[in-house]
Amino acid sequence: MQHRMSEGPLHDSRGRLAEPGWATAEVKRYSRAAVKAPKWRLKEWDYYCVTAPEFALALTVADNGYMGFLGVAWMDFAARTARDGAAMKPFPMGRMGLPASADAGDLKAAFGGISIEVRHVAGGRRLAFEAPGFDGGRGLKGEIALSDPPRDRMVIATPFAGAPRAFYYNQKINCLRAEGEAVVGGQAHRFSPDSAFAVLDWGRGVWTYDNTWYWGSASGLHEGRRFGFNIGHGFGDTSAASENMVFLDGIAHKLGEVTFHLPQGAHDGGPWRFTSGDGRFEMTFTPIVDRASATDLGVIRSIQHQVFGRFNGEVVLDDGQRLAVRDLLGFAEEVENRW
Repeated sequence: MQHRMSEGPLHDSRGRLAEPGWATAEVKRYSRAAVKAPKWRLKEWDYYCVTAPEFALALTVADNGYMGFLGVAWMDFAARTARDGAAMKPFPMGRMGLPASADAGDLKAAFGGISIEVRHVAGGRRLAFEAPGFDGGRGLKGEIALSDPPRDRMVIATPFAGAPRAFYYNQKINCLRAEGEAVVGGQAHRFSPDSAFAVLDWGRGVWTYDNTWYWGSASGLHEGRRFGFNIGHGFGDTSAASENMVFLDGIAHKLGEVTFHLPQGAHDGGPWRFTSGDGRFEMTFTPIVDRASATDLGVIRSIQHQVFGRFNGEVVLDDGQRLAVRDLLGFAEEVENRW
């Protein structure tokens, strides 16, 4: 049985998770002051991924204690290419000012030739970004409005076995309608709210050193209704709850465990497969492009494969209704971090 969290502070007086579990709203209050760990170990990030039928944009603002990070990425599905731009600075230790809530607090960060701004506005939020040196000087800039936030989201508070002060507080807001423009190399690309959707990955935590996680996400339409899902596997102690949910018309349907089956060569175009212990999420995933990156500095190591592609299969809602999923655009990833 998965545990549904109640409202209250995220941490107790000892700096431990007060109540591991899941929710469909931001029921737990996060506070940096309540974390009983060195500042250099605390990781905070906001990650937005905006997908349209022909392309996708990803923006990352992260304060990982000993390293600040700004990231921009552009995926062209017709060309099957992914281009990344990144900037880092040492030891921000919370000075980047990432907000304590996913629902309030504007954010602006600029260094290393990249600037990213998130502003909350009535009915949603606006993303503004600029990276003149992106892709060898071709440049990337634009502004996108995210609107029509769903009623429900995926929220999970995850502990780590053997590390009582380690935790991960994560929110995933799927199916945000996206409207705006990204200019890549002087060419404008439009995001239309009838076909472009975004997900916010909002994470705050103190992690153990060596982890590999699997994450999948999709947002779009099913027979004209807003539809999407969040799936995850293999990260932290998930005995209290999994992060697996399906969303239809803004309402969450909670799933049990979902297993990622990656065949040999999955990152090179081979199909992925997903199965759930409760039989409610059975899916295949056909890759289009692998957004891959690798950093290996010995003590710090990050091997990432965020693969964009299309999902096909079936999901079962809480009331037993079965939905056939056909060519739903999204991504699935495998990430190994030592940090």
